Amino acid sequence: MKQSANLAKNYDPKAFEERIYAAWEKSGAFHAAIDRAKKPFAIVMPPPNITGQLHMGHALDQTLQDVLIRWRRMQGFCALWLPGTDHASIATEVKVAEDILAAEGKSKHELGRAEFLKRAWEWKRVYGGKITEQMRKLGNSCDWERERFTMDEGCSRAVRAYFVRLYEKGLIYRGNRLINRCPRCGTSLSDAEVEHEDKNGTYWYFRYPGADGGAGIVVATSRPETMFADVAIAVHPDDARYSALVGTQVFIPLTGRRIPIIADSYPDPEKGTGAVKITPAHDPNDFEVGERHGLDKPSCIDENAAMTGLAEKYAGMDRFACRKAWVEELTEAGFLVKTEEKVIPIGRCYRCETVIEPLLSDQWFVRMEALAQPAIEAAKTGRLTHVPEHFEKVYLHWLAELRDWCVSRQLWWGHRIPAWHCDACGKIIVAAETPHVCTECGSNELRQDEDVLDTWFSSALWPFSTLGWPEKTEDLAYFYPTSVLVTGYDIIFFWVVRMVFSGLEVMGELPFRHVYVHGLVRDGEGRKMSKSLGNGVDPLEIIERYGADALRFALISGVSAGSDMRFQTEKIESARNFANKLWNASRFVIMNLPEANGVLLPVRGVPRDGARAALPDEDQWILRKTAESAAEITRNMEHFELSTAAQKIYELIWNDYCDWYIELVKERLYGDDAAEKARAISVLVKVLRDILKLLHPFMPFITEEIWGFLPPEADANEADAPPSARDGVLARPLLISAAWPEAAPPPEDLLPAAARIEQAKELIRSIRNIRAEASAAPAKLLNAVIVAAPETLEALRREERHLKKTAGLAAIDYATDKTGVPAESASAVTSGAEIFIPLDELLDYKAEFDRLSKERTRVAGDIARISAKLANPGFTDKAPARLVNAERERLAVCEETALKLAARLAALEKKLS
Repeated sequence: MKQSANLAKNYDPKAFEERIYAAWEKSGAFHAAIDRAKKPFAIVMPPPNITGQLHMGHALDQTLQDVLIRWRRMQGFCALWLPGTDHASIATEVKVAEDILAAEGKSKHELGRAEFLKRAWEWKRVYGGKITEQMRKLGNSCDWERERFTMDEGCSRAVRAYFVRLYEKGLIYRGNRLINRCPRCGTSLSDAEVEHEDKNGTYWYFRYPGADGGAGIVVATSRPETMFADVAIAVHPDDARYSALVGTQVFIPLTGRRIPIIADSYPDPEKGTGAVKITPAHDPNDFEVGERHGLDKPSCIDENAAMTGLAEKYAGMDRFACRKAWVEELTEAGFLVKTEEKVIPIGRCYRCETVIEPLLSDQWFVRMEALAQPAIEAAKTGRLTHVPEHFEKVYLHWLAELRDWCVSRQLWWGHRIPAWHCDACGKIIVAAETPHVCTECGSNELRQDEDVLDTWFSSALWPFSTLGWPEKTEDLAYFYPTSVLVTGYDIIFFWVVRMVFSGLEVMGELPFRHVYVHGLVRDGEGRKMSKSLGNGVDPLEIIERYGADALRFALISGVSAGSDMRFQTEKIESARNFANKLWNASRFVIMNLPEANGVLLPVRGVPRDGARAALPDEDQWILRKTAESAAEITRNMEHFELSTAAQKIYELIWNDYCDWYIELVKERLYGDDAAEKARAISVLVKVLRDILKLLHPFMPFITEEIWGFLPPEADANEADAPPSARDGVLARPLLISAAWPEAAPPPEDLLPAAARIEQAKELIRSIRNIRAEASAAPAKLLNAVIVAAPETLEALRREERHLKKTAGLAAIDYATDKTGVPAESASAVTSGAEIFIPLDELLDYKAEFDRLSKERTRVAGDIARISAKLANPGFTDKAPARLVNAERERLAVCEETALKLAARLAALEKKLS
């Protein structure tokens, strides 16, 4: 065969991955053209940030999605995978601002909003496309014609329409409430954007003296710097210790300010002293107490985390510096009673990890109660399912605890809030389009709200905004609701919850029916990958070294849904070895195919139904095994058991096809019977086609490349004029568009032959184990006795050629009992049969005698050395007892070994005499 008609000798993914991807794109295979005759299957990609590059989390997330999309596409669905990127408000603004500062020495405020936004859009133009190019390297079969960006014109229109809709329904309001403030990013954050951690910290117990000159009350706090904004001390109404103090007043130490002692259900009598300082402007629980009692809400910390004038001489000082100085002053003045080290919950910004500051602020909020309830019901009634199921608890818990969502951000990059303030009368106008005059007073002195919306506000609309909403588009009507959302468990509350309640509110339907939740990719030690630890792994470097298929298969195999995985290079290498195994097996098959003038000829199809009974047993076995695997793998895919499906494909290819079937048919391929060779080739090619189809969603590049070298079936339309190889891919339909193997029950007519082969395989494995344990030379042919019932022996006789060739047997005796079995035999028991091999067949007595003689000499030397050591008083008297005892135990073991060797050598001498 000419080299051009076969695969390259060595598997080198760099030689074809880029070419294959270009062929897919050129063919239009990724584009989901609406076809009413087909069922839709749609996935919207969680949009990566334009600031980043592909990391292992993206690689896992997108591989899972691509597997599902490719599988459904092959099943005949109109499969849409809609890609896009996220503007990532905070992250992008910080990155652009840092770059400007580094290059020009200017802050964003010195640059101005208009110029800064111009630079941000330029950043998006330059860097936004980089991650999509990286996605192509991974093999993502996205519909790039439908690629979206969260701030493109259509998505921006949807954001404004949704904001106006909620505002008009009373579900969005502007209010002065407690929010999470990141002083470093300079913006408010939603509760979901605050990462909580427990850290060791200090509780200070301070005495607040009574205003009447009494002892007052002792309060524990972990944030002494907020004492300047205290407005009350709260105790539980049932706490008898303080009942006489309720209604009295105390002084905030060293300030001269009086505050009341009030009764409220919030304090826990079992914690601390049972008395709690109430600071409504700096603690969410205190804020609620303040609302119930109508308390003032003064602030002592500003939006930059500096102390305000309320802190008097500490005004302008950083909050933590103030804490240290204030505690020292209170201690010197005698107000500190004691300190206590405890674990304290700390909230940090999810972007920069700065400790957040709860602050009172005028912000825009979404009322959550009415929106959350339908989302809760959707999960409880089973309309929305989570895979794995236990993540539904996370989803429901978050919804149950959801407070009103602060959606305004003090940033410039993002969707600017569609609200205008009239400077003439104070009216706030919310509109989808820019108003020119005030609807209240007619003034044209309108000023748009400075804030932008939370990134997750626009992301919440992703499943329907990307399909054209608020317009009634064909895409929206056909593909919504989408089929499944694939996402990491770390953003269930960030994104999933918000998409669900937004989809129900706007569309009246869930945005997807299933949520497939995967874990995180951690390093080899189980740590989260991060820049600070320097343990991140660049997937593009892995692709460059091992190929995209190896990375994809390693990420998806051996990990159950929802579980974190440890990234290990060994897994990548194992996946590449798997690809190499398939490559070499395919090359072997193609090498044996009929050809004319360097072009492969069509291969006759495999007989169907009853005619298959005429095929040799090994053909029937592999055909049934493939059909059985296809049904199981399809079932696994339908239940989102992708890792299990990958493992079954691996076993089918590596074990059944490569290690067994190819070995079993080599005798026919190399024989003189042309008809048998043709039959073997037809089955080899038929099964290879099927396993390429099954593997394609997981390892698309190598399967497409191999597919391109396979000839058409004899009854194909192009049989009269076989295509010629062109750039390694034959000029006919691509594998990406081929039909998924039928997931029908395995053919029953193939069962008897398949059972015979399975029994033969079991015997062969047993014989190989016996040979290995006896160190029998691989080339040595053995004689064997098989003892079984008559019907089993009859079946095994049909497989004698396989038993002899594959297990290395010269002759086989079949018996129904052990009467004629040599006394000295190695044996093994299999299902329904026993195998015996005479030891005389297995062992080379002379070689064994020589080996054991050398071993006896070595052991004798060990005995002499240890005995001498133990006879030396310098060792036995001075060495630790444990070392002396250890040497004595070693001597006993060596002496026992010497006795066994002597007995074995004596027996061998008799055999050799």
